[in-house]
Amino acid sequence: MDQDRIAGSAKDFSGRLESAVGDIGGDAKTAATAQNLYGKAKDAAREATDATVGYAKEAYENSGDTFRDGSQAIAKKVQDNPLGSMLIAGAIGFGLAMLMRRPPAARRSAGRNE
Repeated sequence: MDQDRIAGSAKDFSGRLESAVGDIGGDAKTAATAQNLYGKAKDAAREATDATVGYAKEAYENSGDTFRDGSQAIAKKVQDNPLGSMLIAGAIGFGLAMLMRRPPAARRSAGRNE
């Protein structure tokens, strides 16, 4: 699609929208009210977008601190209780090995029926 067709489509759409607002309103007061409501909705959408962007930036900036704090807490627990930490790590490793070694359910059930 070339630029002229895009621009033409946009102008056609805006003309139809203005015509619909004019037909609905029938007078200048109703058209002005509709335009005011449209402006308010646009402002609310812009404010919501700005707030969302702000929250996302803040979360991104604080993510490094959260990760660092979590890593330090884990390191402290390991230093405080090395034997317990080794047992937990071993149990997790054993569980993962059992999950990876176990055949899929479809192969197990097919093998029983034969």
